[in-house]
Amino acid sequence: MSELSKQIGERLRSLRLAAGLTQEHLAERADLHTTYIGQLERGEKNATVESICKLAAALQAPPAQIFAHLPLPQSPPSPAEEIYQLVQECSPREQKALLALLRQIIEYRRM
Repeated sequence: MSELSKQIGERLRSLRLAAGLTQEHLAERADLHTTYIGQLERGEKNATVESICKLAAALQAPPAQIFAHLPLPQSPPSPAEEIYQLVQECSPREQKALLALLRQIIEYRRM
């Protein structure tokens, strides 16, 4: 299953344990099957919106709490960020040389 399903499953398990519930008790409260709870926690199944709402109610938490702390999707770095990272890996002497080169390129382009 996807990494997101695994992360949501880990979050569900964490909330369940914090509430002091077994999978069986959570399943009972949420009106879901115990096997389904286990599959969600292991990231083997994708939770439906309905299931998330039932689980949140059973955990006495807002549905958003199930998604809290999930990493945001990373966008590719901008060219400026890539340049910065590359320059950071250079020695101070190399950085000065790159700066001089960049200035020359920009001056040439302005002509």
